[in-house]
Amino acid sequence: MRIAVVLGSTRPGRRSEAVAQWVLKVANSRADATFDLIDLAEVDLPMLDEPMPAIVGQYQHEHTRQWASRIASYDGFVFITPEYNHSFPAVLKNAIDYLYAEWNDKAAGFVGVGGSGGLRAVEQLRLVLAELKVATVRTQVAIGGGDLEGEPQHHDTLHVMLDELVAWASALRSVRAVAA
Repeated sequence: MRIAVVLGSTRPGRRSEAVAQWVLKVANSRADATFDLIDLAEVDLPMLDEPMPAIVGQYQHEHTRQWASRIASYDGFVFITPEYNHSFPAVLKNAIDYLYAEWNDKAAGFVGVGGSGGLRAVEQLRLVLAELKVATVRTQVAIGGGDLEGEPQHHDTLHVMLDELVAWASALRSVRAVAA
């Protein structure tokens, strides 16, 4: 079972980077899956430049084919998203919009970061992922501004979210097998 922790911000001085490292540390203490970091600052996709809609699956650019291969290799995702103006960052939306089938029939969990714990960003992200046939788990970690000093104190909630995510990702493997 492979789960990607997607760091959905590229902003200089981003506080979500420390949160992503904390999630990885906790997640990698588990034995039920392997967890890798995908930092969108390192992926560095241009603004969507594919001439065909992603649902068609005809990728023209090498950066898209590499991104597709990377995302296809995972069973599920933990999205680390800050909240910018009641939503999630444009860089995360751009990265999601590049692909379609590679997201299908997988599971996702969320760690929201911001003044309101990223709750509104996660709400909107859930809607986008539903269109891509991603099953989202109920439990989410909400890290407010005051929780960003030192290591977050949400270990129990993070483990519950990861339990749900691994269970759903495992169940959806059979769905992907039938679809293949």
